[in-house]
Amino acid sequence: MSDLFTTVKEKVQGKGVSIVLPEGTDERILGAAERLAKEELVKPILVGNKEEISAKAASMNLTLAGVDIYDPATYEEMDAMVASFVERRKGKATEEAAREILKDENYFGTMLVYMGKAQGLVSGAAHSTADTVRPALQIIKTKPGVTKTSGVFIMVREEEKYVFADCAINIAPNSQDLAEIGIESAKTAELFGIDPRVAMLSFSTKGSAKSPETEKVVEATRIAKEMAPELTLDGEFQFDAAFVPSVAEKKAPGSVIKGDANVFVFPSLEAGNIGYKIAQRLGNFEAVGPILQGLNMPVNDLSRGCNEEEVYKLALITAAQAL
Repeated sequence: MSDLFTTVKEKVQGKGVSIVLPEGTDERILGAAERLAKEELVKPILVGNKEEISAKAASMNLTLAGVDIYDPATYEEMDAMVASFVERRKGKATEEAAREILKDENYFGTMLVYMGKAQGLVSGAAHSTADTVRPALQIIKTKPGVTKTSGVFIMVREEEKYVFADCAINIAPNSQDLAEIGIESAKTAELFGIDPRVAMLSFSTKGSAKSPETEKVVEATRIAKEMAPELTLDGEFQFDAAFVPSVAEKKAPGSVIKGDANVFVFPSLEAGNIGYKIAQRLGNFEAVGPILQGLNMPVNDLSRGCNEEEVYKLALITAAQAL
């Protein structure tokens, strides 16, 4: 396991962070839950029918020692959960509708987090991103000072670690969105032992081109500096001016970013998604994520093509975010 995850494991070891894994009968989820509990890294909570989950685990020679199972059909505190859900949705769900909605494992699992029964949730092995993220946005919602959630990738190659954002959620972020993404990405970087140096990216460096697109990033940089003056953050930069010291010296002399950025905020989802895939495929970087940020409590989305190791790693990341 890379140094990246050694850092994360050290953060969560023995802290007793409970993470909900709503897809309780999925073999990948079961394998990861067994391992997380055995290593005392996370307290997994599975959602589903206890007999079905136990039978599936037994067929895989798993004991699920240290793993809790919550069944929405028999949950003793369902009345309180329904009342809490109705209150949280403020007129958008009747009690009858809430009972029906909370039969869904993602909504049920998200409510466990909201009610303090767990500190985070990981889903998506058998659900779409929308099915995972929608309950979180409706129930957990974004942190104070954050208007939208965003998705980052940690790009890892041997000892190199970089944060790319937003590569997953916001198609056309405005200046305020980009500022928030920069600040939240810096916090995510710190979880992985990265001392954040944030570059707000564009196709212009310090006024070398003028357009509505570049002005958006100039304004985002101004807002971010105002919101988080303690951060080492600057822009607007072309990628080379943010990453290559000799280019930075020519294009952005006097900037606090001297070609040594490690957190890169892309101006659009199009740019971010393309950028991380180029680094992954041409640069042979491992892309860890997407890691969702900006929520009051952490929720993360697996790829439906994930393997057990990816479930294990994302549960660790989610636990670290919860601390």
